[in-house]
Amino acid sequence: MTERVYRIALIPGDGVGKEVVPAARRVLAALPLRFDFVELDAGWEVFERTGTALPQRTASVIRSCDGAIFGATQSPSQKIEGYNSPILALRKQLDLYANLRPIVSMPVPGSRPGIDMLIVRENTECLYVRQERLEDNGNTAVAQRVITRRASERIARKAFMLARARRREREIGDWRLEIGGRDVNLQSPISNLPISSLVTIVHKANVLSLTDGLFREACLAVAREFPDVQVEEQIVDSMIYRMIREPERYDVIVAPNLYGDILSDAAAALVGGLGLAPSANAGDAFTLVEPVHGSAPDIAGKGIANPCATILAAAQLLESLGEGAAAQRIQRAVHRTLADNIWSADLGGQATTAEMTAAIIERLSD
Repeated sequence: MTERVYRIALIPGDGVGKEVVPAARRVLAALPLRFDFVELDAGWEVFERTGTALPQRTASVIRSCDGAIFGATQSPSQKIEGYNSPILALRKQLDLYANLRPIVSMPVPGSRPGIDMLIVRENTECLYVRQERLEDNGNTAVAQRVITRRASERIARKAFMLARARRREREIGDWRLEIGGRDVNLQSPISNLPISSLVTIVHKANVLSLTDGLFREACLAVAREFPDVQVEEQIVDSMIYRMIREPERYDVIVAPNLYGDILSDAAAALVGGLGLAPSANAGDAFTLVEPVHGSAPDIAGKGIANPCATILAAAQLLESLGEGAAAQRIQRAVHRTLADNIWSADLGGQATTAEMTAAIIERLSD
């Protein structure tokens, strides 16, 4: 049988994306798998050179790939005529309707123990449809928020299916690591949910009764298809409070686009920061992964960016391709590297991007 060759698009983008995406490539290349890497352009710097942030070649070639790794884009905070975020465009063009952000305890300073949750964020609508207008001679700005039953049902179904899959993994058995002489459970540390699964539906239907009301209603309807999965509701503002107070109680959280974005960034602070936060933009046939941390222009080019988020995102990509064992090898290697106190500057260490990457590759065979 001919060994499968995975065609992976690499889109470094701007800033530190040009450093962390090559790091993830080196880690993937160190695995006993075969890859055909295709380098593509997108981002603010491409826009400045060419007038488009997402070249037609990138949008076309990516469709012939099995998956993609995106670095970061340096989107301006003010409106620039002709500029549109390439990552938002790719999410729409490839129908990557689910943003998956795992939040897992890490062996680093500031990371709280016992956390293993997955934030499932609707990725195509809400305020991110970017339908804005000025009224009253520019004195009033209006943003249109779009919530549809179709999008709400499919993101809910994705969340419940993932909750069920996570429970099966816990039933099969956890993988454990030896960290500092202690046997630490890093796969399923949910103390009050050792086997069962829980989906928390986040909304603000008490105020936004039509839009969030529809999201809530659609999610609860899908919940009836999964009687083996526990379900609860949480108002978004109290959800942030409770997530900070007791993050270890949560399993899978499903939320509309904006709430999921805010929740996942806040949750990253509980486990070591954005330098350790991966994400996957997933559809039914394609997955594009990226770190959460952005382009970090203040440290770009200095060789000190933390590559862990992008490397962990590459592990998410492998999971989507059915290479779960290889994904776990990467996750273990990252955890072991951090447990050995090999930390980048954002974690209080002195390791460079290259040094952290080399340490992770070295531990792939452990």
